[in-house]
Amino acid sequence: MEQITYTKSIETRITTDVLVVGGGAAGVTAAVAAARAGRQVLLVETNGAFGGVGTTGLVPAFAPFTDGERQLCAGIGGEIRAQVSQHKPIGTYWTPIDAEELKRAYDRVVIGAGVQVLFFTSVVDAVATDGHIDYVLLSSRRGMYAVRAKVYIDCTGDGTLTALAGGEFALGDENGDVMPPTLCSLWGGLDMEAYRADKGNVTAKLYQAIDDGVFTFADRHLPGFFLKTDGYTGGNLGHIFDTDCLDEASMTHAMIWGRQSMEEYARFYREYVDGCANLRLLGTGEMLGVRESRRICCDYTLGVDDFLARADFNDEIGRYCYPVDIHIMSTDEAELKRFEEEYRIKLRYKKGESYGIPYRSLVPVSFDNVLTAGRCMGTDRQMEASIRVMPCCFITGQAAGAAAALAVDAGGEVRRVDVATLQRMLRESGAYLRDEIFA
Repeated sequence: MEQITYTKSIETRITTDVLVVGGGAAGVTAAVAAARAGRQVLLVETNGAFGGVGTTGLVPAFAPFTDGERQLCAGIGGEIRAQVSQHKPIGTYWTPIDAEELKRAYDRVVIGAGVQVLFFTSVVDAVATDGHIDYVLLSSRRGMYAVRAKVYIDCTGDGTLTALAGGEFALGDENGDVMPPTLCSLWGGLDMEAYRADKGNVTAKLYQAIDDGVFTFADRHLPGFFLKTDGYTGGNLGHIFDTDCLDEASMTHAMIWGRQSMEEYARFYREYVDGCANLRLLGTGEMLGVRESRRICCDYTLGVDDFLARADFNDEIGRYCYPVDIHIMSTDEAELKRFEEEYRIKLRYKKGESYGIPYRSLVPVSFDNVLTAGRCMGTDRQMEASIRVMPCCFITGQAAGAAAALAVDAGGEVRRVDVATLQRMLRESGAYLRDEIFA
């Protein structure tokens, strides 16, 4: 392959205390937490709205905010939740998302905190010396420019900032394969009463439709519809197998197939499921619902053993409870059985159970002035399948932002953050931490 050397002088356009890359659930809470602590914060996002998969990607529902007894996702995440889906109580396990409502809530919280925001802006490179990021290169319609910060927070989901700077990361299973993504969707024309009455039969009807040749792929794992109001429903339909979620050509193919596959799901629901005769597709996401890609190597790798142990940590910055949810990797029926046993039985908590999340799992091993939060934080593969959902991203994002604010006074060095001070700061801002930490 041809190699070229490209040289160009780049303007340093912005200098700030904290740069947050990625404006999804984790990035929003990270930026707001740092800004509310009095820091100058720049938040950059590739799309034109905050929220990532929950807005631009049309993921139809929030995972749980509570463990059935305690609101684990409180603080800034709870504040955002209180502004949306108000017809559903906070303890609802799956809370339907109105994407436009959620976008406005994010806008209010971020702008209200005084965060500097740049949409339509992507990170294209990061330059580090001896484990310290010196500057980041961003790209927009005006071209490339540099940003210098005292602390950087990687909330890209894909660990892009860390990888571009040469940081260590892990990827997928032992073969580097990742869970297939889904292109989520929005539908109208649903007779909700009739659909609810038939909902228990959908799986059997799906199997029949597969046998009847309705689908190109025999995908028997169907998260399905998440009912909104007035005949509208969000769709989490189908898996786009064999997608490399770090390869733009593979992702392009996945987007195209995802849109085409909606015709098959429309036929299935209209012809097989009660209440769906007048179903119509209103839209598909502008980005894929990616479940898994890079996991940044951090000072502590939060693992499935911690899940099983309901682990506590001295440097705990929050707790969460979602099951280990590794979607099927193929149409093999053994894969479906594996998923059902893990998600529904073996790796699922009872009411009131949760695991701790240590600060060390937000600190990349490769750098002294970088934090991470959200889907790409330091976990093993099974634990990533629990922490990746939006409420947990709110939790880890707020912790990373608060820690970044403290690190500014420590010369940007994130390992010099006093964890006890961080924990008090989080609790005073409404985040949930167990009482024993403060005993």
